[in-house]
Amino acid sequence: MEKKPFRPNPNGAKNSRRNFKNAGFIALLILIGAVIFSATNQPSQLRKIDFSEVVTQANAGNYKKISVSGGDLEITEKDKDTATLRSQKDPNSSITEDGVDLSKVAVEYDTSAEGGNVWAQLGIAILPVLLISVVLFIMLRSAQGQGNQAMSFGKSKARLYGNEKDKVTFKDIAGSDEAKQDLEEVVEFLKFPKKFESVGARIPKGVLLIGPPGTGKTMLARAVAGEANTPFFSISGSEFVEMFVGVGASRVRDLFAKAKKNAPCIIFVDEIDAVGRRRGSGMGGGHDEREQTLNQILVEMDGFEQGANVIVLAATNRADVLDPALLRPGRFDRRVNIGLPDRKDREAILKIHFAKKPLAKNVDLDALAAKSAGSSGADLSNIANEAAIIAARANRNEITQIDVTSAFEKVAIGPERKSKIMSDKEKELTAYHEAGHAIVGHVLPDSDMVHKVTIIPRGGTGGVTWFIPPEDKSYHSIIEYKDVLARMLGGRIAEEIKYGIDRVTTGAGSDLQKAAELAREMVINQGMGEKLRNQVFHVEEGMMIERMVHERQYSDETAKVIDDEVESLVTEAARRARIVIKSNLEKLEKLKEKLLEKETVEAEEVLEILKNAKMPKEAALY
Repeated sequence: MEKKPFRPNPNGAKNSRRNFKNAGFIALLILIGAVIFSATNQPSQLRKIDFSEVVTQANAGNYKKISVSGGDLEITEKDKDTATLRSQKDPNSSITEDGVDLSKVAVEYDTSAEGGNVWAQLGIAILPVLLISVVLFIMLRSAQGQGNQAMSFGKSKARLYGNEKDKVTFKDIAGSDEAKQDLEEVVEFLKFPKKFESVGARIPKGVLLIGPPGTGKTMLARAVAGEANTPFFSISGSEFVEMFVGVGASRVRDLFAKAKKNAPCIIFVDEIDAVGRRRGSGMGGGHDEREQTLNQILVEMDGFEQGANVIVLAATNRADVLDPALLRPGRFDRRVNIGLPDRKDREAILKIHFAKKPLAKNVDLDALAAKSAGSSGADLSNIANEAAIIAARANRNEITQIDVTSAFEKVAIGPERKSKIMSDKEKELTAYHEAGHAIVGHVLPDSDMVHKVTIIPRGGTGGVTWFIPPEDKSYHSIIEYKDVLARMLGGRIAEEIKYGIDRVTTGAGSDLQKAAELAREMVINQGMGEKLRNQVFHVEEGMMIERMVHERQYSDETAKVIDDEVESLVTEAARRARIVIKSNLEKLEKLKEKLLEKETVEAEEVLEILKNAKMPKEAALY
């Protein structure tokens, strides 16, 4: 008999509480309406008189009409149109028996009002009691619900996936072939365990997905859920940790208890570094809630209880900060590294994202894949979506090459800010600045190719000189980095040459910051300094306490040498950029004039203007 998987309904309690709240609100409205009805249906404010006076005045001919309703009398005086007096008599005797002469006054009897008044009075008396009882009942149920919520505070908040109509499978994910192969083995292990058990293989306890943001870690986990056809519990690492001590550990126990009841199944913990950080870093002490949660995860994954057919999938982009006990074999047996896609994978990803969009025949996705080196799968998805938005904004039925190019540039370097008005002087300065970047990057042999130069503000910049590498690169040499440094400083040096050293502007602030960061990266992380060659001084980013007390793993003398090395690299880059620009002042002027004329110059025009640009020997690296 097939075992039905556990299907929690997290919305049931919420809907129940919402229905009770709605019912309480309706009951309150009814109670208010009953009070208003009761108030408006009270007898009008008639002056009350004794019955003996009624008899005297009626027989004297001073009344026009007497309305009798049981024992209640409403009297209309002779010169009035409506009743102004009221009185009471014995309801068991007639008005004639009480002495009223019917020849002197008209008498009307309301035989139906007596019973109606009784029922109306009875309803008005009982209805508030009933409504108050309903309100009290709802309040008690609400309090009971809050009590149940407090009792379930330590329950897991994991969501169940894998039974949706639109499942994600491995066919829906392009690239990451090695990662998919590792995960396909996990799915096969769940489907055909005897195949592996027959040769003595045991199911992996955990699979850790590692990669930069946007590379598809969560998407691969969803594909595992779609392929496995087994219960798939998904939860974020931050959902374990609460203000109260012990709640996280309780939720871990509850999650694994549910998983074991529904085995074989998969647990997916997204952003596991929220609870899986290295213990003993000095933050929070030994009784830190996060550490207790981590301890419980360690016990559940590889404790005394063995044989549970449960696989834990986890994703993080900070594997360097995870606790070693979490990474050892027996817990996370398998690590799946998911890197940025290469050109072939980028093209396949783009085809998937454009598959359900009306794409014009002239759109070249291969060219887009070549230009988008360094883009993640999320970036490519965003490019496809932006292209569709741009096409819809232009009232086109198809996505054209112009839409795709505009979307790529918007995602890569920011949207154009054509509404920003610059003076002629600012435009000229920006043109010199961007032309300086372009000339230095074009002349130096190990720099990337110029793709576009524009003086139209984009994103947070006043202009952009865009360089794109001709191919994907996994490694970079010292010469390449030095050429990039010189290229970064080309804009500031061009300003300095044309306007003087005291006339440079803040437009190069971002360039200078990036150049300083790259130079320091070369020295302390890549061992590319002159005096400190092959020495690395990287401080672990996950150790928060070290950054708080500014503790370093090297002396003050070494820190001074690092600063000197960074200064030397930046100074050398500025010197090389100055030599290149001074040797090509004519090209600088031509490119500046073209930018002022067209505002945006594409790669072909830039290459034509900078044709035969000089490469001075003094700027070469030996």
